[in-house]
Amino acid sequence: MKQHLALTVASSLLLAACASTPSHPQDPLEPMNRAIYQFNDKADRYVMKPVAEGYRFITPQPVRTGVGNFFNNLDDVYNMVNHGLQLEGRKSLTDFMRVAFNSTFGLFGLIDIATPMGLQREPTGLGDTMAHYGWKNSSYLVLPLLGPSTVRDGLGTAANLTVANPQDLVFHVERDANAAGVINAVSKREQLLGLEDTLQQAALDPYVYMRDAWLQYRNKQVGYQPVAAPGGEPTLEDENIDDLVAPEAAAPEAAASAPLAQLPASAAQ
Repeated sequence: MKQHLALTVASSLLLAACASTPSHPQDPLEPMNRAIYQFNDKADRYVMKPVAEGYRFITPQPVRTGVGNFFNNLDDVYNMVNHGLQLEGRKSLTDFMRVAFNSTFGLFGLIDIATPMGLQREPTGLGDTMAHYGWKNSSYLVLPLLGPSTVRDGLGTAANLTVANPQDLVFHVERDANAAGVINAVSKREQLLGLEDTLQQAALDPYVYMRDAWLQYRNKQVGYQPVAAPGGEPTLEDENIDDLVAPEAAAPEAAASAPLAQLPASAAQ
């Protein structure tokens, strides 16, 4: 399944060459992005959201927390590698210690004992690594099933799915890896239940709202200062990303990795 998803991501990146006149300086692919957004919205509404709601209903909170911790622990391996590539020695060491403690004393990552110890989780990815070495300005791109991204982050996502997937360290059989990927996606979507209502109620055009919030978030992360939109239209540069979501919304870290969710969020490729 991950090979098929990686192929879909790669196809979107190839279509990125078909740019049109943008209504936003970082969204030259708006017609294509809107079409993918509509597809993702329907897939989420009729498939992923109901599954996530069922998962929440039948699964006790401690089990859901353990599942989320397990996959976060695997992702910390990916974080460690990318922090190392970014020459962030302290962060890479923190990631290593998180994996070491959570994988042993935390029962293979089911219990997050590293965070109470002061070892805070700092998600990153190949997109951040490429930004570290100069590719800060990247066009907005909506990935099929995966949601908001950029061309730069999309390349990182494709690489993660094909050659650098931390889940491959544990699940060596394709069937098991596919099942784990589904569980991970459902777990992450469950953490975001409710945010889709905030998005729909927040703006007349949810696509623009999500795009602007996402670009503001990622630009701030990679240290890119965008120029003013054509015609002097205001951007979200001076806005606070926390003001764009409801107080009861899930943490930005969870929103960053939301599959199938058309939501402004964190990281994640």
